[in-house]
Amino acid sequence: MTERRRGQWPVDNPVELPAVDEQGAQHLALTAEQARFHVTLGAIRADLEAQPSQVCRHAAKRRWINTIAAIADELDQQLRNTG
Repeated sequence: MTERRRGQWPVDNPVELPAVDEQGAQHLALTAEQARFHVTLGAIRADLEAQPSQVCRHAAKRRWINTIAAIADELDQQLRNTG
């Protein structure tokens, strides 16, 4: 086996990957959307699970709901202003 310098890429002749067709691009977009959704839900769930009591969990739930509603309202306002 030939010696490689530290940090040198181990492949001398990399393989060319085929271009992503339209169906593949749609699949990647859907997968990215699903991943973003599940990561976001996971973060919300982790925050709710970290609450020490039912009262705290209810307050955290209200904060999440209000924050999401505020973001949606802000985006709606931006859309009205630009559209």
